Amino acid sequence: MRPFIPSLRLLARRGATLAELALVLAIIGALLGIAVPRLRESIARHAVAAAARDVANLLSMARQIAATSVDGAAVGFDSTSGRVHLAVNGRRVRTLELTSVRGVRLRTTRDSLAYDSRGLGIGAANLSVFLTRGSVADTLVVSRLGRLRY
Repeated sequence: MRPFIPSLRLLARRGATLAELALVLAIIGALLGIAVPRLRESIARHAVAAAARDVANLLSMARQIAATSVDGAAVGFDSTSGRVHLAVNGRRVRTLELTSVRGVRLRTTRDSLAYDSRGLGIGAANLSVFLTRGSVADTLVVSRLGRLRY
């Protein structure tokens, strides 16, 4: 039996035809067309979830600070700039930049929330915090007593 020796014609062909390149580019384009929207939604979902955790942690921190000190703590919400401020004894202790850092829009039913020295919310209404990015949204609700649900 003779061993297979490729012909010179097969060895001389070292590239791809234009049709083969066009087919590969079309397949890559179709795959990107499917993947990019899902990737954007996934990024938005993670950004909103992280922003919700940040706001929840800030509200929890405000409640703990108020409960462990004689002074209360207040949380202010600035919907236009997308910032959330924690203030203790009239001075800002911490600020969250939701819009500039995470790209998340902030909307609330009230512009501030205060906790007394018992860690209870001051005011007669619940507070809802709405966080959105694209089609992804999340809501945090703080009850009159200062308890957080999300």
